[in-house]
Amino acid sequence: MRDTIIMAAPNGARKTKADHATLPVSIVDTVSEAALCHAAGASALHAHVRGNQDEHLLDVGLYRELLQEMAIRVPDMLVQVTSEAVGIYTSAQQVECIKAVNPQMASMALREISSDFTEPEYTRQFFAWCLENDVHIQHIVYSAEELQKFLAYRDAGIIPASHRCILFVLGRYRADFQSQVDDLTPFLQHDLDALDWFVCAFGHQEQQCVLAAIEAGGHARIGFENNLYLPNGDLAGNTAELVGSLVETLAERECRPASSERARQLLGVRSA
Repeated sequence: MRDTIIMAAPNGARKTKADHATLPVSIVDTVSEAALCHAAGASALHAHVRGNQDEHLLDVGLYRELLQEMAIRVPDMLVQVTSEAVGIYTSAQQVECIKAVNPQMASMALREISSDFTEPEYTRQFFAWCLENDVHIQHIVYSAEELQKFLAYRDAGIIPASHRCILFVLGRYRADFQSQVDDLTPFLQHDLDALDWFVCAFGHQEQQCVLAAIEAGGHARIGFENNLYLPNGDLAGNTAELVGSLVETLAERECRPASSERARQLLGVRSA
């Protein structure tokens, strides 16, 4: 039976409680939701922090507070902080935040850190720092063309060869951000055997999309960041319900959710 890593993304950068009453925006609520997701089968948290107006922030102090609370309340769960720019932060500000926090795991959109692929040397220097400091990076790409850029950067040594974790975002360019299973097809045209690859998917077909990815050898990131609905069309109560629904379906397909320790081993994440 194959171990599948489920990463929970319970809030993201843009949604608020106006989108769903239970969407966590405070650190307390985010950690509480993470605990529910972990109990449901998620081995990792994709974490965002918010400001006083619920706005997206890259804030060193808030990230440290979140990591401290997670270590107390959900110590077994892996935590990945985001460096997402959301059109607000420069690549230099993203790098400054990640270096100051020095987390076990961070996600980084390749096109953001590289300034739309115009700053390969700056990109190389940051990822060299990540390698030296044992910060696990999940590289985010939004298209098969960006995946080609990722592979080319690895071949050129701009991205270290040991950086093998990547997230494919499905539905970013679809009308109303509604992904479909065939959005995965262009990514699968590449040799992914040497990569630890994940999929997240905008919209109501989130579970169908991540199931297709899992069947093809990938892992899943799911949650309210990208989708609020269960596969049957009902509004989910929280991200933990989405995780639980996926776990139930995986049991029918000879897959099981990886424990956090197993996920750490598979991804090569440093111990806390």
